Amino acid sequence: MSVTRAQQSLPISTVPVRSRLAHPALLLTGIVLVALNMRACLAAISPMVGEIQHTFGLSTTVSGLITTVPVLFQGLGAPLTPRLTRRFGTERVVLGAVLVLGAGVLLRVLPSVAALYAGCVVIGVAIAVLNVSMPGLVKREFPQRAAAMTGVYSTTMLVGATLAAGSSVPLEHALGGGWRASLGAWSLLALVAAVAWLPQVLKARQDRAAGVAAGAAPAVAAAKPIAGIWRLPLAWQISLFMGISSLMVYTLVAWMPTMLADHGMSRDQSGLVFAFSNLVQVAGAFLVPLLAGRLTRQRGLAVAMAALNAAGVTMLLLAPVSGAWAAAAVLGLAQGGSLGLALAFIVLRTDSVAGAAQLGGMSQAVGYLIAALGPVGGGALHQLTGSWTPVLLVLLALAGAAALAGWGAGRDRTL
Repeated sequence: MSVTRAQQSLPISTVPVRSRLAHPALLLTGIVLVALNMRACLAAISPMVGEIQHTFGLSTTVSGLITTVPVLFQGLGAPLTPRLTRRFGTERVVLGAVLVLGAGVLLRVLPSVAALYAGCVVIGVAIAVLNVSMPGLVKREFPQRAAAMTGVYSTTMLVGATLAAGSSVPLEHALGGGWRASLGAWSLLALVAAVAWLPQVLKARQDRAAGVAAGAAPAVAAAKPIAGIWRLPLAWQISLFMGISSLMVYTLVAWMPTMLADHGMSRDQSGLVFAFSNLVQVAGAFLVPLLAGRLTRQRGLAVAMAALNAAGVTMLLLAPVSGAWAAAAVLGLAQGGSLGLALAFIVLRTDSVAGAAQLGGMSQAVGYLIAALGPVGGGALHQLTGSWTPVLLVLLALAGAAALAGWGAGRDRTL
């Protein structure tokens, strides 16, 4: 049952206690390196889609699945993660997911279409596990600064994506092995993150052994799941806010440069505008969770993010070329801020590590399944109408829906 924070009266045993995993600097380093991997291998492939299409002789529709499949499997894989973390522990699950992610990156560059798409599936599932595991881990290790730390790792994810998108082509030239060498190189980043995360796994094992030897009672409250979470309106409001916001992001990631080019902007300039928008996302992803953590209610913040999305889309409707840079700035702030706020909701609306993982599983399952519809739906609507205006009008309506969901998600309630 939902309660206000003022009404909460929890026993001391139910309050998350920071465990002694390792030195805080090692923990923070591990979180940052894991977060760098969570978007980099997705963003790195975007500049290479044309070359991959030519290599395998793929149609435009089939090659579009290269970016859609990982997003789809982020949604499908998310509900499995809470069970994994309860059974094996968050530290081991994160380590396993990072290693699987690196394996998926290598699988994706093998000389086979089947391997290409199998790698996309593996990458999507691995990222799903990390997406769901990280909010609970942050809530447990930084209970008083969970929103701020959410801003740190959501910002790091976007930094990783920006660096990967910008360095894929230079890496291709530097390594001299074509698109396969460039994309395969990102498996090294996963290996570095795994090595950096290993101390957390070893320390957690030591702590568990020490607890068993001392006869410590299990943390029942921390492991207790939220009863009937799929029936709770607040959980659905958070999930819909994440899903609609993510759909808008992925639709514009897929089609914004093409929209600008179709209105007469050069492809080089449209690419720069898009890159600038991605850069601004970093600021939004860092600042908005910090602000959310200082507020009792985040309703106004959620509506503000939806309003900025609507303003940016309106600029693209009314002045797609002359207003492109302003639209890119507004959309970047809105998209990065919406991502950071959606992740912050997971830690702010729950009282336990298990609850955060469970809400993360639901919200990201719903969110990424909705988001996967964006690029395909936007392309189909454009093909049907021959114009980008209907696509932008749909996005404008969705911004209103995001505001409604965010108004509910921003209440001072916990699950």
